Amino acid sequence: MKSSFFTLAATLLMTTTLNAPAAGLPAPPVAAKQPHTVKAPHGAQRQDEYYWLRDDKRKNPQMLAYLNAENAYVDAAMKPLKPLEDALYGEIVGRIKQDDSSVPYRERGFWYYTRFETGQDYPIHARRKGAMDAAEQVMLDVNVMAKGKDYFSVGAMEVSQDNRVLAWADDAVGRRQYTIRFKNLDTGEIYPDVIEGVSTDLMWADDNKTLFYIENDPETLLTVRVKKHVLGTPASSDVLVYEEKDDSFYMGLGRTRDDAYLCIDVHSTVSSEMRCAPAADPKEFAVLAPRERDVEYHADRLDGRWVIRTNAPGADGKPAPNFKLVTAPDSARSRKEWKDWIAHRDDVFIEGFELFDGFTAVSERSDALERLRLIHKGKDGKDGKEEFVKADEPAFSMGLSINSEHDTPWLRYSYTSLTTPATTYELNTETGERKLLKRQPVIGYDPDKYVTERFWATARDGVRIPVSLVYKKGFEKNGKAAMLQYAYGSYGMSMDPTFSGTNVSLLDRGMVYAIAHIRGGQEMGRQWYDNGKLFKKQNTFNDFVDVTDALVKAGYAAPDRVAAYGGSAGGLLMGAITNIAADKYRVILSQVPFVDVVTTMLDASIPLTTNEYDEWGNPEKKDYYDYMLSYSPYDNLKKQAYPAMFVGTGLWDSQVQYWEPAKYVARLRTLDTGDRPVLFRTNMDAGHGGKSGRFRRYREQSEMFAFMIDQLRVSHEVAAK
Repeated sequence: MKSSFFTLAATLLMTTTLNAPAAGLPAPPVAAKQPHTVKAPHGAQRQDEYYWLRDDKRKNPQMLAYLNAENAYVDAAMKPLKPLEDALYGEIVGRIKQDDSSVPYRERGFWYYTRFETGQDYPIHARRKGAMDAAEQVMLDVNVMAKGKDYFSVGAMEVSQDNRVLAWADDAVGRRQYTIRFKNLDTGEIYPDVIEGVSTDLMWADDNKTLFYIENDPETLLTVRVKKHVLGTPASSDVLVYEEKDDSFYMGLGRTRDDAYLCIDVHSTVSSEMRCAPAADPKEFAVLAPRERDVEYHADRLDGRWVIRTNAPGADGKPAPNFKLVTAPDSARSRKEWKDWIAHRDDVFIEGFELFDGFTAVSERSDALERLRLIHKGKDGKDGKEEFVKADEPAFSMGLSINSEHDTPWLRYSYTSLTTPATTYELNTETGERKLLKRQPVIGYDPDKYVTERFWATARDGVRIPVSLVYKKGFEKNGKAAMLQYAYGSYGMSMDPTFSGTNVSLLDRGMVYAIAHIRGGQEMGRQWYDNGKLFKKQNTFNDFVDVTDALVKAGYAAPDRVAAYGGSAGGLLMGAITNIAADKYRVILSQVPFVDVVTTMLDASIPLTTNEYDEWGNPEKKDYYDYMLSYSPYDNLKKQAYPAMFVGTGLWDSQVQYWEPAKYVARLRTLDTGDRPVLFRTNMDAGHGGKSGRFRRYREQSEMFAFMIDQLRVSHEVAAK
């Protein structure tokens, strides 16, 4: 029976590297084909011969045998590269300061922080009362909690307003279905209260015994119900506070800046709505402004007024796609009462804001770079001077850090670049004094040995695409180097140029690393996102390929030494570019890839499907179906020579189900006319984010990088200094 589902070579030993024809490798597993028709409501049909690999319970013995055979194939094929993998792992982990801790922040008289101990995989969450030289109180030691578990994650923590009770949400599977538990911080007692099947959003009321949380749908994992739990009572008696009937909306919970209100935030791709109630007596959650399609807003409150980030048109009817800030009185219950404050601009995208007593910090984007604008409050209470927080590099990432208190002139913000490790600064907005609170220690790393730059590539339709690049000093743009190009390009998520300790191992071997800020993200404003989704999704794929062409032409890489890397929706990108431009890439690294777009989007029982109709389209409508089918990686595989590939997934992934990449690899192998290896690794213990623990994930990264380095003919040894 087993052999009918896959075949595996009798011997799995290798003495050569993977950078050899497939004839020198063990035979990969072969998945059986079983007829299955996927039907659409409008009558369209597609054959999916590997549909049988789907098992929602993850128990089908044939499916598990196939995945295990694929893992065995990877183990065997990668055996000659084990010394390189071990070297990479040693380098990456060797840069990590093991006994590290986060920057403490003060909230209601306590200093909170997270620290790691040498050799430990998981964090210790702790606090000190009054000052950092006071006695430490360990709230959660996740190392103890995770002991004996293949996967463990603490997704959220919230301390009650009287500082005495901790509520947290943990996940021991990796499917992002969390369990809430409670701890008395005075006595250390773990309460018997347990609430299962929830998201990570937690919110205490002022009575210090009432906790609001969000219950997930057990099948789709959508956030569907807000419930109220009273400490000391069974979860079965928890009261329903709000239920979202529209499957296209997500939900979140939070307190306002002044701690006066508790809010339920519901949002889809194109619409949002908030309900808020007094934290002291949260009996009724009132709608701030009714939802309306193509109108998004998020509100916060301080000093007796609401401040709202929104794209809603004003009284003049002009749209605000890049968002603006408006204000509203406490009594406001509709958009008619909103008053424009920070105007919309075509060249500046407003991402967020933080309210302080003496100023407001606005997070913005301009020319594909982040910046922080400070708007001071004058002595008369009106707006005073404006200024920007300064940056010193051509490509960087800057954003708001944890600012837990509003009655202070000090602003905490984060700064990083492709050469600068994550840094936290504190800026006195009154005097201009700046304090370096922490720069992530990277052992043995010298930023002066590396160069980052901004490059602009012209896409085939004439649009200029920003690219962030990093390489080691001494690099010559002579068209001979190897390059890794990364992108995401979906959901309006901006892939900013941030430091990566793992990439240093590539730079030290002479490689170039590039981030393509392609359409579908939001680096260049809302139109950048709008022009890379729905019926304009092809722009995302074209941009990536055009960036590759431009970088090769400019001499950053040899045309036969380019690797591409993407994950999740970025894995969709990887699948699309290999179908349309396979000859431009020597290696593809694809993690948890969304590659079976049409089948997944036709199935409303799969988590996240209905929420994303406004991102991809609803294939129950034929025009969307046809367009999605035109780029879906699984459906567009064809007979051609494909690049070498390393594809990874997690068995318990709730966002991109494991069977998508499993089917994709199985079908690709039957059509691939080339001789380059295709490896498929399934983490049998984890979900979308991979293995838990700060070191275990680097083992996976090292394996994937070893594969790429070998395929690109990059030296296995670090270049001489």
